[in-house]
Amino acid sequence: MTNEQARFPLPNPLDGTTSHSTRLPKTAAKSLVIPQAGEGANVKKNLQSRQVVVVGMSGGVDSAVAALLLKEQGYEVIGLFMKNWEDDDNDEYCSSRQDLIDAVSVADVIGIPIEAVNFSKEYKERVFSYFLREYQAGRTPNPDILCNSEIKFKAFLEHAISLGADLMATGHYAQVREVDGHYQLLKASDDSKDQSYFLHRLNQAQLSKTLFPLGTLLKSKIREIARQYGLSNHAKKDSTGICFIGERPFREFLNRYLPNQPGEMRTPEGQIVGQHIGLSFYTIGQRQGLGIGGAKDSSGEPWFVAGKDMVKNYLIVVQGHDHPALLTHHLDATDLHWISGVAPNLTHSYAAKTRYRQADAACTMTSLSHGNGNFEFTRAQWAVTPGQSVVVYDGEICLGGGIITGN
Repeated sequence: MTNEQARFPLPNPLDGTTSHSTRLPKTAAKSLVIPQAGEGANVKKNLQSRQVVVVGMSGGVDSAVAALLLKEQGYEVIGLFMKNWEDDDNDEYCSSRQDLIDAVSVADVIGIPIEAVNFSKEYKERVFSYFLREYQAGRTPNPDILCNSEIKFKAFLEHAISLGADLMATGHYAQVREVDGHYQLLKASDDSKDQSYFLHRLNQAQLSKTLFPLGTLLKSKIREIARQYGLSNHAKKDSTGICFIGERPFREFLNRYLPNQPGEMRTPEGQIVGQHIGLSFYTIGQRQGLGIGGAKDSSGEPWFVAGKDMVKNYLIVVQGHDHPALLTHHLDATDLHWISGVAPNLTHSYAAKTRYRQADAACTMTSLSHGNGNFEFTRAQWAVTPGQSVVVYDGEICLGGGIITGN
């Protein structure tokens, strides 16, 4: 690191203390063997003089800067690269190879050891199998939420503890706050990057062991820090979507695992306006890929998916973004999870999201029992989708949420 880089101000440094750890050689990425989870841990060293933090490093800029900040704050940092998918993992779509190389490269610059571990078996059993079941049932799941609760903050955390870690950290944009021995999940300062929606199924035990170093920073600041410190991934494009799908067409991927069951596209009034290739391949609110031509007496407005009749194999479609069939003030949810371990007060008004990047919407909960709940919104919500999550907030505090079953 140059003197200029060393002078660059980092958020919340602790006494200027720095840690020392062995760097991997720059050629390590070419020969590093990814062991199965629990096998071949090669970085458990004499690191107990300070708090040890294992940081999930994806090869992206966020997790790299998270590791850098923690090291500068005086923690003993270990990087951990997770491989969660093996099927069809190639350079064309979703290669983890380059991500691993990037992670090892930045760990070398930061000066921390890094291990690669394979969680693909756990991912397939706990996340991907659920993903397929939900799509086959006509719902639209969010596997990233389950990945966080089952892999990143469960299998990962268990592995981190096996390395002698006191804490784990990720590059998520969120915050944790302790109040009287209880842990709260808070939104990130950068509203445009806040990821608390994806973390709403975490529990007290997981949050008590978790650090989110980026929670108070803007994305632009993250890239600036990475550039100043010479991290090679400072301009790397953010990953989007689900890793095991990558950039390939979604239908192409899903068709490998689920059968086609073509049927009719109908309006709510029963008019046949087209043919679908299988209900699993569509989601509520979808506009693209319907292939509906101009219909007689049509308004000329675009068509949207508004529902599915799983019994008759009908895809229900409507014209117009604000068609009444796409709007609802009510939804039902199941598998409710509350971060505090206690359900919210039903007499209080809250806010909720029914999808990521949606603005908070005022709502009340009219009943909560046996993991189920009813939600009433002040303003109608658009394209509420079974299988997605409704996540509840009290101001900046994420309270938890559940899986949408209907409206």
